[in-house]
Amino acid sequence: MKKIVIFLVSLALAATSCEQDIFPYGMEGPGDMPGGQQGAVNLKDPGLSWSADSFEATIGSTNTFPALTNPYNVSVAYESSRPEVASIDKNGAITLVAAGSTLIKASSAANETYSASSDSYVLTVLGASGSEAYDGSLTFASTGDPSSEDDISTTTFKGRIAITFSETGDAVVKGDSYGYVTVDGNKVTVNNTGGEVLIYELSGTTKNGFFKVYGAKKQAIVLNGAKITNPDGAALNNQNKKRTFIAVYGDNTLSDSANAAYAQEGEEDLKAVLFSEAQLIFSGSGLLTVNALNKQEKSAIASDDYIRLMNSPTIKVSAGSSAGHGIKGKDYVQLSGGSIVVSTAAALKKGITTDDYVLVENGTHMITVSGGVAYDEEDAEYSGTAGIKADNYFAMTGGSLTIKNTGDGGKGINAGSYDFDAENHTLSDSYISGGTLTVTTTGREVNDVSAKGIKIGWVTKSGSGNNAKVTGNAGKLIISGGTITVNSTGGEGLEVKGDLTFEGGETYVSSTSDDAINCQGDLTVNSGFVYASSAGNDAMDSNGNTNLNGGYVMAVCTRGNPEVAIDANTEGGKKLYINKGVTLVAYGGLERGYSASQSVYSMNGTAGAWNALHDGKSFIAAFKVPSNISNFIVSAPSLSSGYKSVTTSGAAKCNGVWATDGISGGSAVTLSNYTGGNGGPGGGWPGGW
Repeated sequence: MKKIVIFLVSLALAATSCEQDIFPYGMEGPGDMPGGQQGAVNLKDPGLSWSADSFEATIGSTNTFPALTNPYNVSVAYESSRPEVASIDKNGAITLVAAGSTLIKASSAANETYSASSDSYVLTVLGASGSEAYDGSLTFASTGDPSSEDDISTTTFKGRIAITFSETGDAVVKGDSYGYVTVDGNKVTVNNTGGEVLIYELSGTTKNGFFKVYGAKKQAIVLNGAKITNPDGAALNNQNKKRTFIAVYGDNTLSDSANAAYAQEGEEDLKAVLFSEAQLIFSGSGLLTVNALNKQEKSAIASDDYIRLMNSPTIKVSAGSSAGHGIKGKDYVQLSGGSIVVSTAAALKKGITTDDYVLVENGTHMITVSGGVAYDEEDAEYSGTAGIKADNYFAMTGGSLTIKNTGDGGKGINAGSYDFDAENHTLSDSYISGGTLTVTTTGREVNDVSAKGIKIGWVTKSGSGNNAKVTGNAGKLIISGGTITVNSTGGEGLEVKGDLTFEGGETYVSSTSDDAINCQGDLTVNSGFVYASSAGNDAMDSNGNTNLNGGYVMAVCTRGNPEVAIDANTEGGKKLYINKGVTLVAYGGLERGYSASQSVYSMNGTAGAWNALHDGKSFIAAFKVPSNISNFIVSAPSLSSGYKSVTTSGAAKCNGVWATDGISGGSAVTLSNYTGGNGGPGGGWPGGW
């Protein structure tokens, strides 16, 4: 049997006239707590911020790394996600080790004055000569998945054509015994009519050129120190509809210009600076920078098939305020390694977008979005931006993904659309089973388009306002592993239109203006660590049943009447169930009519400190609450006493709010019976308020 402990931290009690949430007689809200305790937890954001979202450094050179802004001089811990690439010491000094990419993170823990805070940037390390160079061979090492045709090592190439671009003359071609290459200055076109499986190696620099290739067999395009700018459109245009490998070595750049017209040539698609009709599989160990400077809504990278990143290249993408998406893979986008660094600035546009799914398996990735809301002519409605937009589902099994969206109406992750569901008659479940996911959104709601950290699925309603009724919804999310941190200042933190299930992992969600965690279906916690905090609405809200069966859950609501810490759709015949197996902390009240299958007690602890539960033989768990919260309701199958002001030496979980080992010290406090049972006036609060 899973051990369950329940902590209910009471803040605000709904007025007795409220049909849904419970507050004691004579209390208006959080300001009327016993002892004059105020419900609002006014912790200050310490404002940690790096001076850049990404940075390239070269081993053996003098590098001026991004600086950390720490206006209140809080204590900071530094971390590198891949110390084998670059390490960082306790003072923030970086040591470069090997070529590759790593996420450099600075974080501070919460205390009685400041909330927890963190910021990161992607550091790309180049070798002393820029990076490993391509050796000109016809074979490649495995890129990590030799059982798949996406692994370049499984392809046998017949020949290699080398093309060197020039700033002073025409491009130079070597190895074209087939007569496939046409050169017009630095505008290079390949027409592979013979069907050979070839390698095209690109190097050199041009400010007025491009590379275009036609063919009917799979191919490899090796970027080996190539810097190509096409002022009129695509710098790399792949019209071959067969699998195309992009092997990245050295330092490479592909760009269009602000004046690029992308003039149509016949029926050819012209969608991006790097465009492909076929699958694009990136590999190698170098750096590729793609700049979309156009005013034609053309993306930086686009494929009319799927896009996959393998091995250890770094792909840095920038799309300007009038350009398109950062990366668009029509069928799907799969990140199996390497590093993606995406920045987009246009309204409506996405960092990564696909008509199907996005899967993150490995690697270090960062997406920064700043565009706002605009009217979408195609959908005939206002819409916003997203770090990731997947019409079917989002999944993550490993690696590191950081998303920042500062645009109004912006989403961090937006997965599952009505159109996909209608066409395919179902949405696949989104899931997170591993890796580190960090999402921050800071935009406001504009034209009924709200900013959200993570949004999964779709919902349709009839009516408006409080009378609106859900007529259809789809989209589930299952979290079984990984470390997830979501902070939203302008909307919900985590919203799921179907069922939301926690089976493991560590999930920390905060919203200052709406629900921290919300779902239209059933919300179930079976295992893992969950923290939900809201200053503007419910901490955890479900339109179905809320089933707390196991794991560790802390729900903090500081808004007060009529919002609560944990909500369920009582009016719709649903209920909040607190079952044996869960460790729960709820601050701000519970949905009326809840059902608890184990004894519940009241406990007075220490605000802004570690408090714990004890079973008479050992500590069960410790939890750290925000400042100004000292009244708890606790429950556990074998609970005998509580402890306040304990210390912890074990690893803190869920962004530093839970601990299950290394608990010691503190002062024992007596637990008093919790009264009220199913709620109502005088019930559901410490001491039978």
